Amino acid sequence: MANRTSRDVLLRGLWVLGQGIREQPGLFTLGVGGSVVFGLLTIASAYVVGAIVGEVVVPSIETGRIEDGLLAAGGAALLAVSVVKVVGIFGRRLGAGFMQYRLQASYRRRVTRRYLDLPMSWHQRHPTGTLLSNANSDVEATWFPVAPLPFAVGTVVMLFTAIAALFATDWVLAMVGLAVFPALFALNVVYSRRMAPRQVRAQRLRAEVSGIAHESFDGALVVKTMGREAEETVRFADRAAELRDALISVGRLRGMFDPLLETLPSLGTLAVLLVGAVRLQQGAVSIADLVSVAFLFTVLAFPIRAIGWVLAELPRSVAGWDRLRHVLIATGEMPYGDTELPVTATSPADLVFDRVWFSYRPPATEAVGPATVGSGPDPAADPTAEATATTVLPPVLRDVSFTVPAGRTVALVGPTGSGKSTIAALAARLVDPTGGRIAVDGVNVRELTAESLARTVALVAQVPFVFDDTVRANVNLDRTGLTDESAWSALRLAEADGFVAALDGGLDTMVGERGTTLSGGQRQRLTLARALAGHPRLLVLDDATSAVDPRVEAAILAALRAAEVATSILVVAYRRATIALADEVVYLDQGRVVDHGTHQQLLGRCPGYADLVTAYEQAEAERERDRAGLPDVGGPSLTAQVTA
Repeated sequence: MANRTSRDVLLRGLWVLGQGIREQPGLFTLGVGGSVVFGLLTIASAYVVGAIVGEVVVPSIETGRIEDGLLAAGGAALLAVSVVKVVGIFGRRLGAGFMQYRLQASYRRRVTRRYLDLPMSWHQRHPTGTLLSNANSDVEATWFPVAPLPFAVGTVVMLFTAIAALFATDWVLAMVGLAVFPALFALNVVYSRRMAPRQVRAQRLRAEVSGIAHESFDGALVVKTMGREAEETVRFADRAAELRDALISVGRLRGMFDPLLETLPSLGTLAVLLVGAVRLQQGAVSIADLVSVAFLFTVLAFPIRAIGWVLAELPRSVAGWDRLRHVLIATGEMPYGDTELPVTATSPADLVFDRVWFSYRPPATEAVGPATVGSGPDPAADPTAEATATTVLPPVLRDVSFTVPAGRTVALVGPTGSGKSTIAALAARLVDPTGGRIAVDGVNVRELTAESLARTVALVAQVPFVFDDTVRANVNLDRTGLTDESAWSALRLAEADGFVAALDGGLDTMVGERGTTLSGGQRQRLTLARALAGHPRLLVLDDATSAVDPRVEAAILAALRAAEVATSILVVAYRRATIALADEVVYLDQGRVVDHGTHQQLLGRCPGYADLVTAYEQAEAERERDRAGLPDVGGPSLTAQVTA
């Protein structure tokens, strides 16, 4: 099994390197060309040194007189060889370095592009920290062996040339060399086999440590306010300690094999000197030949290590490639269609939910990408694994049907956990239903292109996300055709123009990471303006004004209902004033549509709806009293009325 794993790692690692060569053939050729020049000149330098010793040094010792002409010629030969070797080193390093960094940059862009293309349903099943690790450490791990690769390929040419030169010099000394080289390769194979599982485990733990760190930093507010600093520190420290131990294991193995890999060429040099001394006494070789062969073994030690470096890093490269490929081949089960809604359409869109069912799938239990190595040159990860997985959680929505007519406002009302936010996500096609059909303007959303869907439908989520940029950049998002005038128009509709105008820089004000310089209500209005700036024909508000003053919320919804705003609205609503502004209310409970109609109709015929709206209203009144510092007038509490 160990032999099979080692062979598979070697084959798959070579396949990954071949992929890099196919993508950067010019730079690889430059690197290998420089390496070959360096290798050939290394061999040449050995024979130049031998010739200088045999033709200049030894005669000078014997006669006691130095031949200036021969000495100058020897020095010139060494200088010429050194200059050409420098050129080879420059070409090798330039080609290898540029190739490695270009591949890393290219695959970081590919992974990031794939993240942006994949639907939210895929992201919800994979930890953010792991995804960051894919785009960073996994990319680096995959292409790390590229740096010594041209050197290693050039070394192979140098080895065959050196062996040929050794046989041309003396077959006995050549046989000594043939005994050393296979021993070096065998040692490298053993090294690679033992290193493979250690490198794979270390790469997996890097992703886990990154995931915990990201989660802790992202949830810093919760950690601080709940006093969980010590516990989070321990959680991170435990996993970091595992990574430390894994890396120490890698270092310990490397520390054990490195001296052996360094010693073998030295032993070869010693063997050559011992055998060469006998051959010299026999007259089979000259002193120049012996010095050349001994010097050749000395200078071969370092280049031969390049092959070991490549072999040693192949397990890590394969592990990184597996994890990258898992992202690059992911479909997220949500392929887009090729139907385009009219680009010039300016009328509101209609939305239809027809017998929709939905169940969430559980989060991924593994880090992104397999943690083990399979067989064959191509990774064994199944590209259809996500599509064929059938494990789902109990249904969140059950046979949900309703319509948002063009130009109308429909409010979704229901207790916590009734499926309101899921419907909002489905309407914007962040996820797909497990059953039933969702259509915009009569077209199944699965058949629409991504561009057409994004142009038609805009979702403003419960939790507003603001980029660490200016107000202008947050509203316009570099979308074509959006100007300062359109940004101010959207801000006015969102009742955000007042506070933006009061900022020191206006539209040029930096709002900080996640909009930390703004209040919760300001962030919500800014993200609403962002959605409105694109002139969507269907606007989905998932409790998007919960942090806004009720009077401001009413003004926003009144503006959105005005004739000049050509959009249909689906709004998750809690406040009675907001609900009353809707043309129709859909009341949900336990994932089902219990009733629908106008607000007044539901108040009269649906006890559950009436109780819930009354409870919402009472809770709002209690908050208003708390803000004003007024005493409680009694009556049942919110907890007693709402059972979610």
